[in-house]
Amino acid sequence: MSTLPLIELKSVTKTYGQGATALQALKGVDLSIEAGDFVAIMGPSGSGKSTAMNTLGCLDTPTTGQYLFNGVHVETLSRDQRALLRRRYLGFVFQGFNLLARTSAQENVELPLLYRGEPTKMRHAAAKKALASVGLAGWEHHTPAELSGGQQQRVAIARALVTEPAVLLADEPTGNLDTQRSREIMHLLWQLNVDHGITVLMVTHEADMAAYAKRILHFVDGVVDSDTRNPNPTGASHGGPDPHSMSHPAPAATEAN
Repeated sequence: MSTLPLIELKSVTKTYGQGATALQALKGVDLSIEAGDFVAIMGPSGSGKSTAMNTLGCLDTPTTGQYLFNGVHVETLSRDQRALLRRRYLGFVFQGFNLLARTSAQENVELPLLYRGEPTKMRHAAAKKALASVGLAGWEHHTPAELSGGQQQRVAIARALVTEPAVLLADEPTGNLDTQRSREIMHLLWQLNVDHGITVLMVTHEADMAAYAKRILHFVDGVVDSDTRNPNPTGASHGGPDPHSMSHPAPAATEAN
């Protein structure tokens, strides 16, 4: 059995622009992440955390240094090879949900499988299963306008999960939600990590949301300023609502929570 970390960054730098206008967003980041970890990435604006997340998500490449995913040197891959890695191994959740407004929840969730060329029957079954896993069984045919913010984020998470990724990258996943919905989403991420073994990497500004993670990284001025284990993650110590208990009655419902 391999003992390699799932993810490694070795002396990674990232510079935007050239000459006098060059901006060095990352200044030699070393990072190792094991499979099954739950990592919160924090730091002030301009600290490099978003650049680091884009690098980890294969949305950007290092200027110098090495990025290894399961032992593969990602920095040497072509654009098409990085896209394939994203489609096969990574799932993304964003603050703004990024759902297609006039498209049903099921169709939104099916999109990654459509891009992969999966057959219709398989797409339908996988999307329905993914929506059920986030507590939205019965809401498959509702559009985003018929869903609350928390439900829309659940659809976004289902869309990220439908390809059965090894890693879920969440960028401010609770940024547009109220406190109760934020806790529901964080407990869902916790359960996906603990019950399904999905590695979760999450950028957040909120300390109470970061408290759900097993590990907290603080970025400052383009480097990892601190890397601490959280001995008592919120999800483990306080439990919380099961997302399935929060599934809302579908077609007969008059409003979305």
